[in-house]
Amino acid sequence: MTAHTVEFVTTGETIEVKETETILKRCLEEGIAQEYSCRVGMCLACSAEIVEGEVTQPAARGLTEQEAERFALTCMARPLSDLKLDRGKYPPSIEGDAAAGGADSAGAAADD
Repeated sequence: MTAHTVEFVTTGETIEVKETETILKRCLEEGIAQEYSCRVGMCLACSAEIVEGEVTQPAARGLTEQEAERFALTCMARPLSDLKLDRGKYPPSIEGDAAAGGADSAGAAADD
């Protein structure tokens, strides 16, 4: 079985992950504090930006095809090469939703 090095760029933590296991699974086994919630590729809590390398994540239903090229859901993603990931980075669709929600909330409060 082929294993790849996964480096988390903001913390410098590095783990070896087999192509047959998820990045989140190895993080939990190694004691690395990786955020997660649903573990089924929907909630995006475990999202990380792919700085370098490739993953396969066919069950990452929470990402669009375009987002899946730049972001990994660590609960679903398995490495295809050595990786550099930036944890806690979310796809633009999530960031946009949060910004829109904040603007709507502020507008609603001003109208009251």
